[in-house]
Amino acid sequence: MADGHEHGSSGERDAEVRQVEALNRLAGPADDGSIEAPERGRHRASDLLVAGHSLARAESLAEALALISQLSGTELPLRGQAVFRADRAFLHCVGHFGLCDAGDEAFRLPLDIDHPATQVTRTGRPVFLSSPQEYRDRFPTAWPLSDRAGSEAWAYLPLVTYGQLTGVWLAAFDAPVPMTDGLGTFLMTLARLLGESIEQTYNGRADHALSQNLRSSMDRVGPGVEGLTVAARYVPTGGGLMIGGDWFDSIALPGGRLGLVIGDVQGHDVQAAGLMSQLRTAIHAYAVEGHGPDAVMVRASHFLASLDEDRFATCIYLEADPATGILRIARAGHPHPVLRLPDGTCLLKHVRGGLPLGLDLGEDDYPVSVITLRANEILMLCTDGLIENGGHDMYSGWLRVRNALTPGAAENIDGLADRLLNAVVAPHTAQPGTRPTSFTEDDIALLLLRRDPSDPSADHPGRHLRLTLEQDQAQGLADARIELQGLLHDWARPEHVDTVVLLASELLGNVLVHTECAAVLGAEISGVQGRRHLRVEVTDRSDEVPHRRAPGELSSSGRGLVLLDLLAHRWNIRPEPEGKTVWFELDEDGPEEP
Repeated sequence: MADGHEHGSSGERDAEVRQVEALNRLAGPADDGSIEAPERGRHRASDLLVAGHSLARAESLAEALALISQLSGTELPLRGQAVFRADRAFLHCVGHFGLCDAGDEAFRLPLDIDHPATQVTRTGRPVFLSSPQEYRDRFPTAWPLSDRAGSEAWAYLPLVTYGQLTGVWLAAFDAPVPMTDGLGTFLMTLARLLGESIEQTYNGRADHALSQNLRSSMDRVGPGVEGLTVAARYVPTGGGLMIGGDWFDSIALPGGRLGLVIGDVQGHDVQAAGLMSQLRTAIHAYAVEGHGPDAVMVRASHFLASLDEDRFATCIYLEADPATGILRIARAGHPHPVLRLPDGTCLLKHVRGGLPLGLDLGEDDYPVSVITLRANEILMLCTDGLIENGGHDMYSGWLRVRNALTPGAAENIDGLADRLLNAVVAPHTAQPGTRPTSFTEDDIALLLLRRDPSDPSADHPGRHLRLTLEQDQAQGLADARIELQGLLHDWARPEHVDTVVLLASELLGNVLVHTECAAVLGAEISGVQGRRHLRVEVTDRSDEVPHRRAPGELSSSGRGLVLLDLLAHRWNIRPEPEGKTVWFELDEDGPEEP
């Protein structure tokens, strides 16, 4: 569990059971008063209108619950209410009205207990229990601990604000209540009004106005430029200020180019939001001045450090040329971008990077990586909240992102963005052994950049990979292996994948060891599933041509061409106007390897 406590021991389990029992005793009415019942259906709309106006002016949770209690009557025989807020391990009672008092420990409900309130937290859907018999049938484990003070019906409803589940509202009734004739809808609407009232109380009106202004500035991000389409999404954390340290921006650059930036300032409070706004403005200004990605990052890091706020920020900034599809990317401690190919294959693009912004350690090196975006390819930039929400780590979170991003057509980039967020934010179970959540624990910022085809009706078959390894990029070999494996994720012959990785590593290593040039790796898959054709090329600018040798058993080199002869179906060396290209090919239905 998130708090590090185990719940396997009988002592702690007994304590939890006592907590649940105390919680369910919270249905004792404070008084027997009631107001005249509204007529069925005809007056519910007016009741909601009055309640909405009243709740909007409520200055505390207690006042909001007291206002709702005034609706009690024959049609809504309320005995009492409670409001719960969720963290990673528990539901905490943060307020109640008309209920018996209990100690603080009695108001904490573990999320792994089978209880109506925890089911609402997991699913985001209400639980209506119109009679004790229905409670007993649906929640037999929790029923023995259910209310013993006379409640005859219960409603557990999600409190949702800005599309995010922030808590649970319990309404207990002293008579059986059939959820018919629109009563369930009435309670759901009342819960929505209560949730909005609570959020206003928690956030404070001044902080709320600040968050709305900052969010509206990000809503003005443009759709892109001719030849490039952008989709942007922002989801705030599940509680508190409705904006945090995550941001993105789209910047029109000279020459028809486009600048994109996404980042994450440490923290989720008002200070983080304020720093985010300042840093976003500074980066926008540096980019418009004409500085390259590396220079923008250096200046932004100095700017954040000069504020002396003792916070850092991660960031990615890129310049995109719509005419060529070339992206020049600088990264400052931020998660790597993801490249979605036209057929839905997703590759984690390992781009070089420097330290997060604001760490004044005298290391201002933000190397620029170059990626060429082809027609209908999409580059995804996101903050870590998209990956880790729901208890995921970077690995399992990446798998979830890949599975959500793969289906669908590249033409519907907004649909891809919405489906990706739904997969991450919707109620779900993170992974075996972790607790399910239905609220975001961190801000989420998302940018999708698509290169539009010059001819939308043209088919763009095949699957491509291209990357450049500089002489100082030893780690680049490992990154190239990972991207090749991703490119071949559905290849019918798994042994071929190992062969491709081995041969490509040999060719790239030869360039880095025996020349002073950069190595350019290109790979392309064509054909239909099961009978596809793979071609891999490694190009460098050196005129020195590799020669076949007969290495001894203890030799550390000289085996590259021998391996090509043994493992590749076809290979050769092609002279270039400057340098050479060594290529090899494999067929998916080719002969068995020796």
